[in-house]
Amino acid sequence: MRLHLLLLLALCGPGCAVAGPSFSLRGSWRVSNGNGSLVLPGTVPGCVHSALHRRGLIQDPYYRFNDVNYRWISLDNWTYSTEYKIPFNLSEWQKVKLIFDGVDTVAEVVFNNVTIGKTGNMFTACSFDITSVVKDVNSLKLQFQSAVQYAELQSKDHTSYPVPPKCPPKEQNGECHVNFIRKSQCSFSWDWAPAFPSQGIWKDVRIEAYNISHLNYLTFLPFYDNTSGVWNIEIEASFDFVSSKPVGGQVTVAIPTLKTQQTFKIELHPGQMPFKLLVKISKEVAVETWWPHGHGNQTGYNMTILFVLDGGLNIEKSAKVYFRTVQLIEEPIKGSPGLSFYFKINGLPIFLKGSNWIPADSFQDKVTSEVLQLLLQSVVDANMNTLRVWGGGIYEQDEFYDLCDKLGIMVWQDFMFASALYPTDEGFMESVRTEAAYQIRRLKPHPSIIIWSGNNENEVALRVNLFHIEPHNLKTYFNDYVTLYVKNIREVVLSEDGSRPFIASSPTNGVKTMEEGWIAEDPESIRYGDVHFYDYLNDCWNWSIFPKARLVSEYGYQSWPSFSTLKKVSSKEDWSYSSHFSLHRQHHADGNNEMLQQAQLHFKLPQSTDPLRRFKDTIYLTQVMQAQCVKTETEFYMRSRSEIVDGDGHTMGALYWQLNDIWQAPSWSSLEYGGKWKMLHYFAQRFFAPLLPVGFEDGNVFYVYGVSDLHRDYTTRLTVRLYTWGSLTPLCTLVTPSAVIKAGQAVVLYKEPVPAMLNRCKTCTRKTCVVSFSLLTNNELFSPTNYHFLSSLKDAKGLAKAKITVNISQKGNIFVFALKTSAIAPFVWLDVGSIPGRFSDNGFLMIEPMRSVLFYPWKATSKSELQQAFSVTSLTDLYEGTRFYLSGRQH
Repeated sequence: MRLHLLLLLALCGPGCAVAGPSFSLRGSWRVSNGNGSLVLPGTVPGCVHSALHRRGLIQDPYYRFNDVNYRWISLDNWTYSTEYKIPFNLSEWQKVKLIFDGVDTVAEVVFNNVTIGKTGNMFTACSFDITSVVKDVNSLKLQFQSAVQYAELQSKDHTSYPVPPKCPPKEQNGECHVNFIRKSQCSFSWDWAPAFPSQGIWKDVRIEAYNISHLNYLTFLPFYDNTSGVWNIEIEASFDFVSSKPVGGQVTVAIPTLKTQQTFKIELHPGQMPFKLLVKISKEVAVETWWPHGHGNQTGYNMTILFVLDGGLNIEKSAKVYFRTVQLIEEPIKGSPGLSFYFKINGLPIFLKGSNWIPADSFQDKVTSEVLQLLLQSVVDANMNTLRVWGGGIYEQDEFYDLCDKLGIMVWQDFMFASALYPTDEGFMESVRTEAAYQIRRLKPHPSIIIWSGNNENEVALRVNLFHIEPHNLKTYFNDYVTLYVKNIREVVLSEDGSRPFIASSPTNGVKTMEEGWIAEDPESIRYGDVHFYDYLNDCWNWSIFPKARLVSEYGYQSWPSFSTLKKVSSKEDWSYSSHFSLHRQHHADGNNEMLQQAQLHFKLPQSTDPLRRFKDTIYLTQVMQAQCVKTETEFYMRSRSEIVDGDGHTMGALYWQLNDIWQAPSWSSLEYGGKWKMLHYFAQRFFAPLLPVGFEDGNVFYVYGVSDLHRDYTTRLTVRLYTWGSLTPLCTLVTPSAVIKAGQAVVLYKEPVPAMLNRCKTCTRKTCVVSFSLLTNNELFSPTNYHFLSSLKDAKGLAKAKITVNISQKGNIFVFALKTSAIAPFVWLDVGSIPGRFSDNGFLMIEPMRSVLFYPWKATSKSELQQAFSVTSLTDLYEGTRFYLSGRQH
């Protein structure tokens, strides 16, 4: 516990009063279960599971089957308690508050044996006036109720009609009625998440004392006035007052770099609405705008806001302010029914390239600054510019959005409602309105957030009657839907933030959804709004199965995480694809079989007689399959941005599902739990490159498109090479005449019937040859080298076993892996086990005899450690013989 005096840094002369003391109650508390049989220390912020694990009373909750074994923890009612001495003189302060930034979730707050209130929403801060009960030495208890039991009781109390779904699918081993509690929805389980509905104080808690008045919140919103042509900042503040008399004073807003300092006289009245000020930035000052990653700088400005109130009270706040505009463009497209659906940032159309973010851990106290930095840096390192914060998790911590601002990651922000219907009784609605207002005020200063979305998939769930509601009852649920997302959440958004678009759901038809009463006739229409698309059964190499939609905000395929990640939470008996552990960890029905079915369309399944080798090979193959599937699908969306075919196209966003993992299990992620890059993430680094050649076949004709996210036109030449699988020397090479790829566009650069292309290379057939291609400008490689398989690799002829050797050297903090291969090697996978870091490239088609790859360690390591941990795998290793060579020595 620490004492923070909020001292002014400037403009506070002799005799002025400062804002009151703020005493943090972070640190060690006492945690006990319902019958008192367990009493242990617990850290705040934190949760019960972390406290038990830290004390050695339970194993790692993620180990093997502990999500089921430790259900008892979530079913018990726990108490957090502490005693502390106030480190300041209470007699000097007229009012004292107890403030929680986040309680998870349902608790009775007892202060000095007096019940002062209750909490019931994980997503809101709450404060309690303790002026009349606070003493020099105090006791504080939070008596939690099991979230599982609370949700069940709320469901039983809702007697007028059921609110589905009741329980998750049995594969998830989850808890029921999560839609009745304002808590992370995936904490009760999901098809990629375990059920760990913990209890605890998950954010800061503190005591604040004050005289005159107390600043409840301060928020601001930069926006551009098109009429006057100037930037403005709307500043909003709310105060609590000690007395019933008005308080006068002034506010000074200073942004030194923009030569801005403006002072306003104010008069604050107790009980009044929050007051607003408008700061105008002079036209004479050049304002640098914030841009998404890959499109410009993320310029921000330091701003201070000083309140000088009558009675000598001075409060100063500082913040970073950014300037950018965002527009969601929904307008007719020539040659296509429907409307566009794309974003303009600072007036420039931007293709959204990225993924979907889920909570980084079931236990938020484990999501440190280092964890966030690692995951979000991996986003921009893979050339992404957007994350969708999915609506079944949490509104992320402040540092997440700060990092997105700094890194240029646009955020599509869902409200926390997902894949369920919800009650609309007044108590629930009041909690939701408070939640929405609190989160918007907290988050709207961030330029990274470009859209608010009311929920995940609930509009389409109602329209297709996912929950099998009797048709004559549907109107009740339709009305509830509009009540929750339109009459409540949307109204709060419109009131609090007029600078960003709002959609009621994802997927949605946007404007058309509004016109059709907020539940569209076809919410999955590819000619309006955004689309979620999944197809695990059809061949993912066939691009024609994918929707040529306006924007695709979810799509993907599963894979298993690497063996080094799984090993930490499993035992030897688990290391089989058909083990009880492998089935238990898979929360998507028939997911393990679907991965193999998709893989065997184009690859031979692992054949090793060694069970552990076969398991590792199967893991590798699921990652190959996932990477190749998502590559094919993403490249289809990338090249569809500039064309309309049969009325469809103008795709302006591709956000695959999902970026990260919440635990060690099979999922759709490209980053494993802990941050290790799967093969898909390396593929994303290539297919989201700013300039990319995309190859595909249509009607036995081979095409290559040039796809650009650059801000100016480029004159390029395309080099197309055909190799036989048996040789590292290209059989033939074609360089196209110069062609211009326009800024932000996709254009056809090359078109040739496959038989003619094969005939030009004489001995080539579909099964014996592979195509590679890249873009050059001024004779320099200007894009990743891409490839196109002319047949399934299981049918490839002449594909030889590759002997790959490696020599590791160190240059500063980076390691160089110099590779040599004896033959073309598909899907070359470099692995250093649990040593944290990433390679500059991985999972690649090695078509040259030598290649150097860099390794960027995330923690200090050595050449010897890397040599000991290193392995290399390519596709043909699954079928026979020796695996890899290190520094010329066989291993």
